[in-house]
Amino acid sequence: MRVLGIDPGIAIVGFGFIDKIGSRLVPVQYGMVETKAGTPQETRLLQVYESVGALMDKYKPDAVAVEKLFFNRNVTTAFTVSEARGVIILAAVQRGIAVAEYTPMQVKQAIVGYGKAEKRQVQEMVRMFLKLAAIPKPDDVADALAIAICHAHSAVLLQKTNGVTRP
Repeated sequence: MRVLGIDPGIAIVGFGFIDKIGSRLVPVQYGMVETKAGTPQETRLLQVYESVGALMDKYKPDAVAVEKLFFNRNVTTAFTVSEARGVIILAAVQRGIAVAEYTPMQVKQAIVGYGKAEKRQVQEMVRMFLKLAAIPKPDDVADALAIAICHAHSAVLLQKTNGVTRP
């Protein structure tokens, strides 16, 4: 199973493709999509949509796991991240790729075993799970890989319980 993990944003979208082969997790490709500050919002959203769509077309994931925004003190940031999430989910659904959404607490629980784990703990576990020489940078990329790992660990249970994935 190939999973694309996404840490959504408008300036930086972290992404990480991993393959689950039996109980092994293998990194395929990871990085970020950047949009330039000062560019109109609608243009940035189009850039996110097209870039993430091109990655989906190239690496052909079986599932897309996206961080779920559940709270943010800055309402403007919450809206822009929600809009970015929307175009990313749209790109997946248009390609017939199943989408799952996870809160940061769910990701931390799946990766570290503790829902209030520190960011550094999550990043180190991502490095260890994927046998990487270093923690991926920037943080958005490590977060995207954590989301992908979370889904890889959760997918079997979700399929059996008909959970958050959708066609």
